[in-house]
Amino acid sequence: MKKQVLSLALVSTLSIGMLFNPAMVNQASAEGISELKQKEENIKKKQSSLQSDIQQGESKISELKNEQANVDSEIKRLDLAVADATNKIAEKNEQIDETEKEVEQLEKEIEILIERIEKRNELLKERAASYQESGGSISYIDVLFGAQSFSDFVDRVGAVATLVQADQDILEQHQQDKKDLETKQAEVKAKLADLQDMKKELEVLKAELDSQMAEKKKLMESLQKEEEHMHAEILAKEEENAVLASQAAAIQKAIQLEQQRQAELEKQREAEAAAAAAAASAKATSSNDGGSSSSSSSSNSVQAASTPPPVSGGSFTWPASGYVSSGYGSRSLGNHHGIDIAKGGNVPIVAAADGVVIRSYYSSSYGNAIFISHSINGQVYTTVYAHMSNRAVGSGAVVKKGQRIGTMGNTGQSFGQHLHFELHKGAWNMSKSNAVNPLSYLP
Repeated sequence: MKKQVLSLALVSTLSIGMLFNPAMVNQASAEGISELKQKEENIKKKQSSLQSDIQQGESKISELKNEQANVDSEIKRLDLAVADATNKIAEKNEQIDETEKEVEQLEKEIEILIERIEKRNELLKERAASYQESGGSISYIDVLFGAQSFSDFVDRVGAVATLVQADQDILEQHQQDKKDLETKQAEVKAKLADLQDMKKELEVLKAELDSQMAEKKKLMESLQKEEEHMHAEILAKEEENAVLASQAAAIQKAIQLEQQRQAELEKQREAEAAAAAAAASAKATSSNDGGSSSSSSSSNSVQAASTPPPVSGGSFTWPASGYVSSGYGSRSLGNHHGIDIAKGGNVPIVAAADGVVIRSYYSSSYGNAIFISHSINGQVYTTVYAHMSNRAVGSGAVVKKGQRIGTMGNTGQSFGQHLHFELHKGAWNMSKSNAVNPLSYLP
């Protein structure tokens, strides 16, 4: 039997008995195709669920954007309020400065007024002493009776009246100055107190606005981080959805290849049956040489069916040479769903088994990565090759075991040149629930 394109659905375990038993061959092939179709259906359901998640994520992002718009509007309102409060505080500071200057000027005027009052007090004290010494108003009578003539008397009456009026004016002015002083002092103190109270109120308002602004900015930062997280989730789901879509296509292609393989097996079975019949007929009518020929033909058929893959025995071969720098399972950076194979130089990466390339692309985390779907003995497997420096095969390509698919590198979220290799027993998914330890399957 010639080597097939893919080792799909029981080829590696077919026996000569199965080759000559059509019912067994058809049953095994049908079971393989049925499982592939079931895998394809499961992937489609998963895709539908992912699409729903993506739509919900986009809806959530839309809600977050609306919330951000509202918060942004509130921040702008607070900005205006803070600016207004700040301007008013500045105005009040200017008014307080002006009022303080008024106070300083008034204090100077008060000093002059106090000096004037003190002088008047001294004058009034002198007048009071003079009144006390001369008997008060009697001194004015003495002045009047001391006139030498009528004209002198008139002059003395005018002088006395002037002095009396002057005394009254001094007293009235003294009282008015004291009253003005007290009024000005009260007005300035009240104005200054009002301005200081208004300034305090504005400072309290500004502090409240600053506090609200800080809360709004904190909320905005939280909403932006949540939006970034949602974007990352959507990107991850979109990437998973793209891989699943490619995986479904790869499985469909595997089904077609399996159907082609079945047709080829049927033709080969018919040809071998015809050859066996011819050999039996020849044995009956010819010499013993014909029997030897039949035995040789059967031996070649067994050899063709049991020939191991060209790279190594077993279902899988090592995807690259090197040493295992990190094993499967838990580690400091989290659960490791594969193994890391490291080696310096230009290290080729090969397909671990026959299969169909699900996806060949660049991932922000995996770097240059290739996903391959395999069907071995009726079981679907998926292998992942990550952090390569380049990729030699594209999505949808049919690859053979040991075929070069790229070169070891250090792309994506990688630290040093190595190959991150994953093996999944079943279809690949983002949670990697089907991941198994590759070392349990490699020879």
